[in-house]
Amino acid sequence: MKTWKKRTKAVHAGIRRSQYNEVSEAIYLTQGFVYDTAEAAEARFIQSGDDEFIYARYGNPTIAMFEDRIAAMEGAEDGFATASGMAAVSGALTSMLRAGDHVVSARALFGSCLYILEEVLTRFGVEVTFVDGTDLAAWEAAIRPDTKAVFFESVSNPTLEVIDIAAVSKLAHAVGAVVILDNVFATPVFSDAIAQGANVVVYSATKHIDGQGRALGGIILGTKEFIRGTVEPYMKHTGGSMSPFTAWMMLKGLETIELRVRAQAETASMIATALESDGQLTQVIYPGLETHPQHALTKAQMGAGGTVLSIDAGSQAAAFKLLNALEIITISNNLGDAKSIATHPATTTHQRLSEETRAALGITPGLVRLSIGLEDPDDLLADLRAAIAGL
Repeated sequence: MKTWKKRTKAVHAGIRRSQYNEVSEAIYLTQGFVYDTAEAAEARFIQSGDDEFIYARYGNPTIAMFEDRIAAMEGAEDGFATASGMAAVSGALTSMLRAGDHVVSARALFGSCLYILEEVLTRFGVEVTFVDGTDLAAWEAAIRPDTKAVFFESVSNPTLEVIDIAAVSKLAHAVGAVVILDNVFATPVFSDAIAQGANVVVYSATKHIDGQGRALGGIILGTKEFIRGTVEPYMKHTGGSMSPFTAWMMLKGLETIELRVRAQAETASMIATALESDGQLTQVIYPGLETHPQHALTKAQMGAGGTVLSIDAGSQAAAFKLLNALEIITISNNLGDAKSIATHPATTTHQRLSEETRAALGITPGLVRLSIGLEDPDDLLADLRAAIAGL
């Protein structure tokens, strides 16, 4: 399997077949497991093997298939599936941190990620320093000999800043800090994050992995030592694990993720190029555009610009008018879906931030985030152009 490409791993990695040799992965909808003897139960609680399970909160065959499959795609040794993307983010951080530890984080983050760092970790005595994620000098100045971890989104939400994984990892590893990154916008398709230096990669499986808006889920990926020695004890006792049925849906999502994400990224690139050429908007932000500040890094790090672009209509009133005029693209706050979705971050996903903080992050009143789906590219572009023409 080590020689397989990602597209093959996405279909076949991690398969566990029952005695019936089913083609499609089995859903093991059970919360517990039976032991032949009391001695066998005792032995399993002391040390369970790779295919030995105790309780669904600790692990399950369907969940294990999902963990193994995405770990193989990402190039990680192991993974722990969680109930949501935010369970993965909070679990990866809180499982390894304690009072007195120091974390350096990029400031441009999804609102809930920022809440975990600003409110939750600091409440329990963790010191957090925020930096401009694209400024390597800022990272170097903030990382200290006692820094325990660094955290960032490889592509920030919603302003699409791209952070140099290899460069930040080199600075962090010089002091022995763990590099934890939220890789949602890069997706497992375009990611080489572990090879580029990340120690821990987190995904919201709710997004591109499911890809059809059906279920919440997340995954923490890293070394077997970190996943089973640090993450698993924390997650299994705090209850943030994924359900077997969700794991089965995510397995089915992985089978088509490469085809979906590459098609979505091609459409996103076409739309971003067309809208920028039209010159009707205040700004078009897309990492695949040559005008993007980290365009060269994007090509080197991901190979493509991803499935999301952001546009600026100039004001909140104009943004709302644009959103309300869309016929195909739906207004929601998810991304990575088969359906194209438009979001107004300043009044939804990032509304809890102060006006000053939003301004510092580039989240203007006119900013609209567009997650491109699987509809016909020409139809999507026509829908956007018609809405923009009405401004």
